[in-house]
Amino acid sequence: MNIKSKFPLLTLFLALPLMSCTSTTNDHSAGVPVNQPNKEVKDLSAYSKAYFAGGCFWCVEAVFESVKGVEEVISGYSGGQIENPTYQQVGSGQTRHAESVEVYYDPEVIDYQTLLVVFFDSQDPTTKDRQGPDRGPQYRSIIFYQNDEEKQLAESYIDQLNQAGTFGAPIVTEVVPFEVFYDAEDYHQDYERLNPNNSYVKAVSVPRLKRFQAKHPELLKEKH
Repeated sequence: MNIKSKFPLLTLFLALPLMSCTSTTNDHSAGVPVNQPNKEVKDLSAYSKAYFAGGCFWCVEAVFESVKGVEEVISGYSGGQIENPTYQQVGSGQTRHAESVEVYYDPEVIDYQTLLVVFFDSQDPTTKDRQGPDRGPQYRSIIFYQNDEEKQLAESYIDQLNQAGTFGAPIVTEVVPFEVFYDAEDYHQDYERLNPNNSYVKAVSVPRLKRFQAKHPELLKEKH
């Protein structure tokens, strides 16, 4: 895994090409929790699901898990061309998978439209194949819709944001039909929470989460 350190501003700027949520190397030892607890197995059958990609899945998972009405978020891969991709394969940028999340939510507490607000207000949706220091097709911004209603809501909201000039540039988020989602390896789950001292988490994931929380305190769970 690439070295993800919190540098002084100039050094950080020079180091951005090397700083990434995913690496094509096979050395993940620096990012694997030493004592990762077994993830609690929950019955999630009563919840609705939604699928998004918006850069490093460590960051996106942390954002959605901070939101009221969201019961669980799984990091994984979607939008690609091969079955059961690995972290290394996705990180190569050759499979067309994006680092994605599967969001389990209670529609009685939070609706799909609000999930779209969370999605867009926690990223820059105007940068193609990039999110912050992370570059490559695996970091592209995507809404995976499961039905016509989700498609219409997503496209209408994008039109609204573009017309308002909310982001100062055209939104490049893809709106594509959902096909299949593959869970990422266990050590990627809850990564931001379990690895608070990881340099990438401190320099990128936590600031991204805090920016979203500052925008929408009304959407946060009480513990956040």
